[in-house]
Amino acid sequence: MKLLRSLALMCLLLGTGYAQLPDYYQTINRVTWLSPNIDAILPPWTALGMTDIHKPVQIKGTGTDHGKPASIDTWQATGRLGNLTVNFLQPAESQSNAYIDFLKKHKDGIFSVVHEVPSKEAMDKEIQRMANLGVRLLQQVTLEIDGAPVTYAYFDTEPQGKYVLGLVYWPGGAPKPLEQKTVSHLAFAVRDAAAVSTYWQKLGLPGFELAHATPRDDSRYRGQPLLLPFEVGFQRMGVISYEWIQPPSIPPNIYEDFLQRHGEGIQHIGLPLNDLPKATAAYEKLGFAVWQAGAWGDIGKPGSGQYHYMDTDKIGGVSAELIRAY
Repeated sequence: MKLLRSLALMCLLLGTGYAQLPDYYQTINRVTWLSPNIDAILPPWTALGMTDIHKPVQIKGTGTDHGKPASIDTWQATGRLGNLTVNFLQPAESQSNAYIDFLKKHKDGIFSVVHEVPSKEAMDKEIQRMANLGVRLLQQVTLEIDGAPVTYAYFDTEPQGKYVLGLVYWPGGAPKPLEQKTVSHLAFAVRDAAAVSTYWQKLGLPGFELAHATPRDDSRYRGQPLLLPFEVGFQRMGVISYEWIQPPSIPPNIYEDFLQRHGEGIQHIGLPLNDLPKATAAYEKLGFAVWQAGAWGDIGKPGSGQYHYMDTDKIGGVSAELIRAY
């Protein structure tokens, strides 16, 4: 209970940290989610509640990769998890670019969190600001989508920031996320959360303080008792917040499992709901078991809650956290 109150206060205080940034950083337009086979992961995510599916189409893009001219071809599909728009990409294997590099390093997963800029000039201005801070442009690609030249810019923030910060300029405006608050947060598993916080503060984004989560005897890992202490901090970036988790290597836990399989990055998506048993049963019926479970506070009373991490790592490298808050 004290931990949650402390974290809520940290989010409030640190939320002012991005006042110096352009307003577009307060809203996530979409995430870029990479997979070597998007045809295989779209059906299960659709069954789990993803809507507004635009089936895969092949798109040819031109731009730069690591500062060099590049043709970047991908299969792309989009969908919505309520307020989170997901852009699934499967890059052409014959090419060499940042997408391919990510898949080689992480196998699959969310490559970038993308914010929409209002103009190409705004994008160029932010590219220059980042360059002044020592952050290079990782990849920039322009794609023809519905007759409009849509440009993505990805910064080389992943080595220190643990995800690729992205921008998109979409003439006439990109499709907006829905108002329905299906996703509460994106969560990262990292080795040194304090260093990550310092890095984002250096770039003008809000940092975060860490709190120590103490073990609970009602936690479970693959059905077995779990006593897991770990460090956790929250970074407020708008409606969807970021959770940063620094776990121990033992006892076995879902965060360390992710680090061993994928390396540092986005480990889960937080999905608040009202009926945890019902939602869990729906996932299990589709073959996605509870990987890890836990709670906070005095269960059933205000300020408390329970959560189940479902084993959706097999369909794109990210777990779904089902959350019941009271």
